[in-house]
Order: sequence, then structure tokens, then C-alpha cells
Amino acid sequence: MSDVEAADVYVRGYSLGNLIGRLSFASATYLLIRGVLPSPGQAAVMEAVLCSVLDYSLKKPGTVAARFCVSGNPSMVAGLAVATLAAGEYTLAPDAAGRFIAESYVQFRRPGEPIDACAEAAIDHVRASRQRIAGFGHPNFRFTDPRAQTLKAIAVKEGVWSDVCDWYEAVHRAFTARVGKPDLVINEVGMLAAILTAMGFTPAEMTGLAVLSSMPGVIAHVSEELRSEVRIRALPDEIVDYPRTRRDLDGDLAAAGWEA
Repeated sequence: MSDVEAADVYVRGYSLGNLIGRLSFASATYLLIRGVLPSPGQAAVMEAVLCSVLDYSLKKPGTVAARFCVSGNPSMVAGLAVATLAAGEYTLAPDAAGRFIAESYVQFRRPGEPIDACAEAAIDHVRASRQRIAGFGHPNFRFTDPRAQTLKAIAVKEGVWSDVCDWYEAVHRAFTARVGKPDLVINEVGMLAAILTAMGFTPAEMTGLAVLSSMPGVIAHVSEELRSEVRIRALPDEIVDYPRTRRDLDGDLAAAGWEA
């Protein structure tokens, strides 16, 4: 990906000195991961991708974990690491959706057949095998996730939207009709997966990009936490449901066969 000489650094064969100031961070990210320069449309979509999950207040587990972490270990690096480790199956990571989109597209999308009929066949398979389709649903948004729809609009405008994106939407239509939940949205993680699949990224790379998109928000939260100088942040007792049972140690030891 890069090599270092006595007088220069080369990234994917280009002098880093020439890239600085000529490529945006999003374009340089595309170059590093894909190995080629993006088209102007691809660069515009990458800009949108890297702004798509900037922050989600304290409703994102990684952000909360990062703040708790640095209240005990006041380190920016520690906070960033903890936030990254919280990304996974239930939050932020598009890799599961990316794998589903790519695999189901190959298995069920039949050229020349109506896309909705193909999607219904995919849903029959998913439900019969009790699979979960990643990227559907959101705790707050109903019918439309505005972030996802903005990403779609940019991808369409820039010519990046493709049949594989149409496929994911067709699967979504088939699923919501089959389960009777028309308000179930394609969330921003699902839309990221569809668009990044169309752009040729692997599922693992998708999650890397989603984590990268979240980093400015995490940096801001960790910085705020460090400035607060709160030490060892803890949950208040009034929001925690503790078991209040008090037990007899001597009696329980005797019942377990221990000698007094």
C-alpha cells in the first residue's frame, strides 16, 4: 500500500507530498482501501459515507463505554479503543448486511425475472432458515430513516446506485409485506452496506469505514469527558435495579456441608 524512500513516501504509488492538498480525506481513504483513485462521483459518495454516523449522543454503546473508560483511565487512545471494540453485531457494523446483500444477490437475483419475485423467494428462504436480515429496523425511526435516504439520494445523483442496491430495497419491501410491518425502515447501516457493496468494498472494509465515520464524534465525547475531570463515572443507584436479598453466610455454609 505504501513504501518509504529516503526523500519521500509513496501511497499506492503516488507521492504523499503530491496527494496532500489535492485529495480530500475521503478520496485518499478510497485510494488506500481500493487501490485506485475514485471518480468524482465515488469521491462524493465517500464524503457522504464518512459523515453518515458521526455521532448518536449517548445512545451509542461505544460512546458511553468510551466516556466511562476515560473517567478511570484519562487517555484519548483508551477511549477510542473502547469505542471501536463496542462496534459489532448490534450496532454500527455493516458487515453482516454486506454479506447478506452480496450472498443473496448471487443466490436469488435472476436476470430477466422481476426483482420483487426474486426478493420474495429470498425472504421465503430467510424465514425458513430463521435468519436475521441485518440493516432493517431502528429504535427511533419509523417508515423512513432520514440518514439512509440522504445517502441513497447522493448515491443515485452520483451514479453509484446500482442493481444490487435495488435488490436490497426489494428484499426490504418483501420482508415488510410478509411480516406486516410497513414501518420497519432500512437503517443507515443497511444503506451503507448496500451502497458500499455497489462500490466494491468487502464487508470487513464496510465496518472499518463505519468505525472511521464515528471517530470524530468519539474524539469530541472523550475530549469533553477529559475536560470534565470526573473520576470513575458510575451509574446512579436510582436507575439500577439491584437484588436486595440478604443471605446468611454461616447458615448457607453449614447447609453446603462446611464445618463451623
